[in-house]
Amino acid sequence: VNNTETNKENVLKFFLLGLSDDPELQPLLLGLFLSMYLVTMLGNLLIILAVTSDSHLHTPMYFFLCNLSLTDMGFISTTVPKMIVNIQTHSRVISYAGCLTQMSIFTLFGCMDSTLLTVMAYDRFLAICHPLHYPVIMNPPLCCFLLLVSFFISLLDSQVHNWIVIQIPCFKDVDISNFFCDPSLLLKLACSDILTNNIVMYFVGAVYGGTQVSGIIFSYTRILSSVLRVSSSGGRYKAFSTCLGVYLSSAVSHFPRKDAVASVLYTVVTPMLNPFIYSLRNRDIKRAMNRFLSKTT
Repeated sequence: VNNTETNKENVLKFFLLGLSDDPELQPLLLGLFLSMYLVTMLGNLLIILAVTSDSHLHTPMYFFLCNLSLTDMGFISTTVPKMIVNIQTHSRVISYAGCLTQMSIFTLFGCMDSTLLTVMAYDRFLAICHPLHYPVIMNPPLCCFLLLVSFFISLLDSQVHNWIVIQIPCFKDVDISNFFCDPSLLLKLACSDILTNNIVMYFVGAVYGGTQVSGIIFSYTRILSSVLRVSSSGGRYKAFSTCLGVYLSSAVSHFPRKDAVASVLYTVVTPMLNPFIYSLRNRDIKRAMNRFLSKTT
């Protein structure tokens, strides 16, 4: 690959370096990522089918859980299939347009994932701290509104990232040291001064991420305060197990990393583990899955 500065108009493709250059590791990586992808898709699909088929689970909490599962499926489908195809075909090429498209969709689903976790934290806050008003406040129109707001905020964030990368006039290299097009890595490949681009990207990230983290911390602080006032130890355990154990474990795992190996944690491992977290910690989901599977068999 020519490492000299290249005008953006001449950049027709990038090269995704992936996780390893060792040919002997490629079959192992192929089998590993294919297995993780299938487990993720199957697990999230089971959650969606279980919730939609059980009328007892047609509540705001499980409505957002279904959409989180859909988001996780889209999130992992943006990066892993391309990696599997690259390994299978021994090609690491991705076009400039394909790179921008992958980056845009990846950012959209990633932001949607985090935004839904914030909405779910707010839902649990209302359910535990204001149980009498919860059915009135969290009505179906509000749930749909929150979902739409989450989508459009995530879409705006993804387009801002796309716009920042499009403004790069030239690239000093076309090798991306990851298995997908990461906007931060593309900025590092810029051959010109990108101080303004970095400021905009970090500002958007600070506002967007700060709002989400603040919302989650506020919700769980209020939840914790309410749980500690519950006189029954059984009541405390139920509140923790249905809320903190499920949603906080997901929220903590959604902070991005920069290098390729760490990227696997939040792009592949987290979407794969979410169904197991929900099914193992949530009795309602397990009962609904058992009923659904018994019907199908």
